[in-house]
Amino acid sequence: MNFRSRPTEAPEINLIPFIDVLLVVLIFLMLSTTYSKFTELQLTLPVADAEQQRDHPKEVIVAVAADGRYAVNKSAVEGKSVEVVAQALAAAASAGKDSVVIISADANSPHQAVVTVMEAARRVGLSQITFATQSTASAGK
Repeated sequence: MNFRSRPTEAPEINLIPFIDVLLVVLIFLMLSTTYSKFTELQLTLPVADAEQQRDHPKEVIVAVAADGRYAVNKSAVEGKSVEVVAQALAAAASAGKDSVVIISADANSPHQAVVTVMEAARRVGLSQITFATQSTASAGK
């Protein structure tokens, strides 16, 4: 029996396969990551493809400009409060509660301006509300 101790070699760690695996993982993560910029979100609304309908006497068209001004049936409304818009809607609704309110808002108009028109229509009792859009073909003009 040989009880003499053998000279021990120091264990060696080979780093080349480790670096190769890390590079493959890094390349995979770089290719599979989606880079989205939420601060540069640009929206252009509204656009829809639908047939253009004819004018009906029950319609009340409310136009909302980009700066928040209102026009009811092509008549400018002085003021931006809910009460003023409600009075204009009540005067323009020739069919009474059966009138349809068509909100034709600019794509850059504030959301609050559209909500103000909806609240004014609710206060007057006009429950049929729709939104006017333009077709995709005319949106680029």
